[in-house]
Amino acid sequence: MAGNIPVSPLAPASFPELPVVQGATFASAAAGVKYQGRTDVMLALLQPGTTMAGVFTRSATRSANVLDCQAKIGADSDAGAAIIVNSGNSNAFTGKAGEGSVDAICAAVAAETGLPQDRVFTSSTGVIGERLPHDRITAKLAELTAAQQADGLEGAAQAIMTTDTFAKGACAEVMIDGKPVTIAGIAKGSGMVAPDMATMLVYIFTDAVASRPALQAMLSAHTDKTFNNITVDSDTSTSDTLLLAATGASGVNVDGNDTFAQALHDVMLDLAHQVVRDGEGATKFVEVRVTGAATDADARTHAMAIANSPLIKTAVAGEDPNWGRVVMAVGKSGAAADRDLLTIRFGDIVVAENGWVAESYTEEAGAAYMKAQDLVIGVDLGLGDGTSTAWTCDLTHGYITINADYRS
Repeated sequence: MAGNIPVSPLAPASFPELPVVQGATFASAAAGVKYQGRTDVMLALLQPGTTMAGVFTRSATRSANVLDCQAKIGADSDAGAAIIVNSGNSNAFTGKAGEGSVDAICAAVAAETGLPQDRVFTSSTGVIGERLPHDRITAKLAELTAAQQADGLEGAAQAIMTTDTFAKGACAEVMIDGKPVTIAGIAKGSGMVAPDMATMLVYIFTDAVASRPALQAMLSAHTDKTFNNITVDSDTSTSDTLLLAATGASGVNVDGNDTFAQALHDVMLDLAHQVVRDGEGATKFVEVRVTGAATDADARTHAMAIANSPLIKTAVAGEDPNWGRVVMAVGKSGAAADRDLLTIRFGDIVVAENGWVAESYTEEAGAAYMKAQDLVIGVDLGLGDGTSTAWTCDLTHGYITINADYRS
């Protein structure tokens, strides 16, 4: 848990029991990047032959780490790989010093592990605009390399937390051609969450065999239906990174395999939901379902307009069934809409239809529904077959408290 922030009321009961992914090991340590006595660095080592794929923020002010990963991710290699991540400092908006920190870390990891420097992937998360004390990280590399464990993913998940109140993990195990294939992933994210081709920090590992183009295609396609459809506060990070590593240890090729693709989607969606459930100050988890739009793209525009609206999010926090704010969000989104064809639902309750409040709707029923912890806002545009689903949380005073004190 970050500082004295209480664990989110939407948190799962416990961290999941993640399976071992053959060909991948992990270790974490307290390097004192920002706070003393807090685990804040993790190192993952991946066996030779590992295939890497990734998606990243498209922020114009993205960090040196993101730029370095983007430059490396498209290369094919039979070498192993390393992923090293620190929390407490994002190494963003640090100019040439930031690039120097990335180079120093990559060179040190390469020297310690024997890996090529272009197979070392770094991420940093935390405060923007402060130079990364990378020497504190490199000083821990011998310890991190010696402490590698196949079952070290939970410790790695804890090391990458910033304002997160719980560590996030998800997994899937599927049978393909009579053989087991394992997927396990971790994530961090709580605030500054409105991703653009990635989210926060996410690392997923599988023992599947996959070509780089096939792995990248699956990852990119699923990102658009999972991490790119969540929002906590409409702010896109400078550091968003999602890396997927396929070690090949299972011997099972999953190129074009629908079973594997669905399992990967499920792990990604689970992690995405956990990020929303840990939204800074969140007390409600909200699913926004849009149907009947002119196109899928229009549906997504409407869904994100609703999910990002501070007026809707504060109404949800106050348990106010203010459906007029949903009408407002649809109208302002810029996507096609017709007032007199619009239908709005809270869960199974029809709130408004045909341009007016539904005759069957009662304020008492709406208010009772809004007291639930998990909510569904449904909107049908009545224009076509376009659909999209987004996920968000409420906006409470806790969000202000956390972010007002973030750098202190």
